[in-house]
Amino acid sequence: MSVFRTLLFLVPFAIVCTVLTGAGQGANTPAQREPFGKMPDGAAVERFTLTNAHGVELKAISYGGIITSLRVPDRNGKLDDVVLGFDTLDGYLKDHPFFGAIIGRYGNRIGNAQFTLDGKTYKLAANNNGQSLHGGVKGFDKVLWAVEPVGTNGLAFTRTSADGEEGYPGNLRLRVTYTLTDKNELVVDYHATTDKATPVNLTQHSYFNLAGHASGDILGHELMINADRYTPVNDKLIPTGELAPVEGNPFEFRKPPPSGPVQQRAPQVKAVSDTTHWV
Repeated sequence: MSVFRTLLFLVPFAIVCTVLTGAGQGANTPAQREPFGKMPDGAAVERFTLTNAHGVELKAISYGGIITSLRVPDRNGKLDDVVLGFDTLDGYLKDHPFFGAIIGRYGNRIGNAQFTLDGKTYKLAANNNGQSLHGGVKGFDKVLWAVEPVGTNGLAFTRTSADGEEGYPGNLRLRVTYTLTDKNELVVDYHATTDKATPVNLTQHSYFNLAGHASGDILGHELMINADRYTPVNDKLIPTGELAPVEGNPFEFRKPPPSGPVQQRAPQVKAVSDTTHWV
């Protein structure tokens, strides 16, 4: 699977994803919970299901806070799953490109797998071409979270990342909430507190195919991003510090670009393809 044939949303703090309407009206269904397998050490993993008044359905598991499916209606009211993932826990325990997970402590890469804070240098796991990617070897995507239903139709994922976990300072207490509203929105909220200064960059790593996960590539999708500049990266995919104009290059999304693989020809995109392993 190529990452360039799905939509990946990396969102630093909070998102509202409004999905398509069209399914019939009804009442909210209380959050459902069921077994979803066991970890190698025997710890139980649970799957939770949220369903709103229109039949939009979200499934997420306690391992990694992973969104395993999101079923939404198309313009004709037909429901389909628009996120990529696996049907069993075994798929998530093997190598995969962070399908659907909560990412932390730090989404994206930290150069040379180290940082200096308040005069002290912290060494991290070099798990991606000499850089530290998405929190290290055992980031938030590879741990069990405590999960409880909240509000009308939400799930709260909580855990504490201990001081020194994956090399990061401070005890970091986390709460990530998924809410499925009756406006057909998926809302993701992040809250974190720490007892020491520490870098934190949380995100949700779902891959979307808005035509349905089994419908093929997304080259027919139209994407608009109201941004005049982008951040070029070096050959290790670390930002150079430059803010380059999008005009005249493949990162011009201020209006829908022509469909097709033109976006893949950008050197920055090619660098991701060359240096990152995808299943």
